[in-house]
Amino acid sequence: MAETVDSTPCGALIIGGSAGSLDVLLEIFPALMNDIGFPIVLVIHRKASNESLLTDLLKSRTTLEVNEAEEKEFLSPGKVFIAPADYHMLIEEDQSISLDYSEKVNYSRPSIDVTFQSAAEVYREKLVCILLSGSNADGVEGLKSVNNFGGKVVIQNPNTAIMPYMPQQAVLNVEPHVILDSHDMADYINKLNN
Repeated sequence: MAETVDSTPCGALIIGGSAGSLDVLLEIFPALMNDIGFPIVLVIHRKASNESLLTDLLKSRTTLEVNEAEEKEFLSPGKVFIAPADYHMLIEEDQSISLDYSEKVNYSRPSIDVTFQSAAEVYREKLVCILLSGSNADGVEGLKSVNNFGGKVVIQNPNTAIMPYMPQQAVLNVEPHVILDSHDMADYINKLNN
């Protein structure tokens, strides 16, 4: 699918993934520019016992500031916010973070759908969401919301995903702006920095 050039500035980038997505993140983060002009939010399914592992791994791979998201913290440009294990992460109207311990969605907490949907309402056409490898359909409903509010939907090419089910479900059910191989994602993200 051809990538369309769009002059709308990126207000926020949200990356969602599950099983198999860590490899993609470790490929993306070392190649990101160090002056990214928007916040990056990661919603990754993981066990609570591995709480700081993802944060520490990414910190060692990028010059960007990487931290686990905290309640009422504001999304600020050039920083990476990781949804805490076992909490849904919502984006409020004032672009602050709200953490929630309500029921799992798609067997997942944090749920990618919950974050995509709440961010779509706030950032609208300035939101870019990327869905990576995973073994359930979390993220599909959220991507529909992103499309409805005019944001950009980016899906990992299922053929390059360790667990292709999640991106396959997205490709089948959502109209993506672009489908990317994992090795093209860093370049795509850097180009959002206009």
